[in-house]
Amino acid sequence: MHSRRIKTAACFAAVMLFTASAAFAQMGRTWPSEKKIVPDPVTGLPLTFLTSTDGGYTQEKIYQTHRQWTVDGKWLIFRGVRETGPQAMAVNEETGQIVQVTENGFSGMLCVSNKTMMLYVLTAGGGGRGRGPAPEPGAAPAEGRGPGGRGPSGPRQILEIDLAKLFADVAAKTVKPAANYTRVCGTIPPTLQVDGNMGLDANDDYMYFRVQGPETTQLSPGQTLLPGFGPRFRQSTSGLRSMNLKTGEIKFIVNVGFGIGHVQSNPWMPGEIVFCWETGGKAPQRTWIVNSDGTGLRPLYPEAPYEWITHEAVINRDEAVIAILGHRSIASATPTSDWGIAGTFEHPTGVAIVNLRTREMRIVGQIPAWSKGRSDWHVAGSVDGRWAASDDFQFEVWLYDRHSGEMNLLAGPQKQGADHIHPTFNADGTKIEIQSALISKDNRSLNICVVPIPKTFLNRTYPIKTPE
Repeated sequence: MHSRRIKTAACFAAVMLFTASAAFAQMGRTWPSEKKIVPDPVTGLPLTFLTSTDGGYTQEKIYQTHRQWTVDGKWLIFRGVRETGPQAMAVNEETGQIVQVTENGFSGMLCVSNKTMMLYVLTAGGGGRGRGPAPEPGAAPAEGRGPGGRGPSGPRQILEIDLAKLFADVAAKTVKPAANYTRVCGTIPPTLQVDGNMGLDANDDYMYFRVQGPETTQLSPGQTLLPGFGPRFRQSTSGLRSMNLKTGEIKFIVNVGFGIGHVQSNPWMPGEIVFCWETGGKAPQRTWIVNSDGTGLRPLYPEAPYEWITHEAVINRDEAVIAILGHRSIASATPTSDWGIAGTFEHPTGVAIVNLRTREMRIVGQIPAWSKGRSDWHVAGSVDGRWAASDDFQFEVWLYDRHSGEMNLLAGPQKQGADHIHPTFNADGTKIEIQSALISKDNRSLNICVVPIPKTFLNRTYPIKTPE
C-alpha cells in the first residue's frame, strides 16, 4: 500500500520561483534551528519537532526501509521542500541546525551510509537537474505516491556526498562549490529505466536498484510473467541491478514477471536484498528476498490469499518486520471485490517478525480492538530485538515490548497530513522518528519529529520466573 504525498500549489510555486537561482540552490545553505518540544495531546510524551515549516513546505523523512540517522547518530537526513525546491536536507538533532546537502535535487531514495559519513543519491546525468520525491511508475492517483520517482530521461548518475566534509565547512563558514563534496560513482544508461528506488549494501560498496523497460522482459530462470493483480496495476516485468560504487560497473541480478516496488538492503548482511511486488494494494506475494548474485530468490514470507502483507522492513541481521493488515470489513472482502478476500480480522493480523534464516514468523502484537486506528499499517523494529512499533489508520504511534508482550500508545493522532507517518527506530532503540502534521496550521504540511521511548520502559528488566 503506497504512501500518499500531495504537493500544494504553494509548494510548486516556490519551486518554480527559486530553482533557477544558484544562490538559493546551493549545497551547504543553512537554516537556523526550528526545534520545538511539543507534548503529545493524548499521551503527554514530549515530541521533538526538528522542523516546523507550514504552508506547503513539507519536510518528509526517508522511507522506513532505510537508515535515517548518519553513522555518528547526530544528524537526521530528510527530503525537504523549502524555497530551494525539493532537496536532501540534514538536521542536527542537538543544535537543530538545518543544512541543504544536495545541489540539484535527487530522484527517489536517499541512502545514508552504514559505515561512514556519506550519502548516496540518484540524479540526472550530464549536469541536469534531478527531482525530489515523485510518483511510482503506474501508481494510481487515488492511492498516491511511493518513495521512488521518475526523473528526467537520459542517463542517470549515482552520487556520493561527503557529509563530514560539508558539515565541517558549514561550521567553519567556508562552504565551497558542490563539486568539492560530491563524487560520481557511476552512470546508468538510458536503456535501463530507473527511478531511484534503491538500497545500499551493508559494506557501502554496491548500490542495488530497480529497473524497468525492455531489458527486463527476458526473465530469469524459473520466473514467469504473472498476471496483473488488483484494480490499479497492469501486467509488467522488472528487475534488479547492482552498481559497484568504486568502479561504476553495473551487473545483472534478476528479472521477474511482476512490478518491483520498494528495494532495500540488509544493512547487517552484505549481498542480501529485500524487495516487494507492488500493486498499489494487496499483492499475491508481497515480500521477496534475493542475494546480490541472483541466487536464493524466494518469498520472504509466503502469504495466503486472505493475508494483506505490506510495509516490510529489515530491522537487524536476521529479522524483518511486516504488517498483516486488518483494515477491511469481512462483509466487504468478497472473492469478486477489489483485492479479493484479504485484509480482514477473520484471520490473524498485526505486527509480525520474520526470521530471515529459519523462516519462522511470530506476531508480536496488534493495536487493540477499541482503537479507532483499526489496524497496524507501517511497522518498524529496534536492532536489539527489544521493541517493535507501528502506526495505524488514525496516524497514531504504538510501541510493542517483544519481551513482555506489552503494548503502549506513544503518540496520539498526528493529523492526516500529506503522507503517512512511517515510524523508524534509531540505532540504539531509544527513540522513533516520524513525519507529522501535528503542529502544521494547514493540517497537511509534514515535519520531522522524534518520539522518545519513555525511560521507565528503557529501564525495564525481564527476570525469568519459574512456576510455583
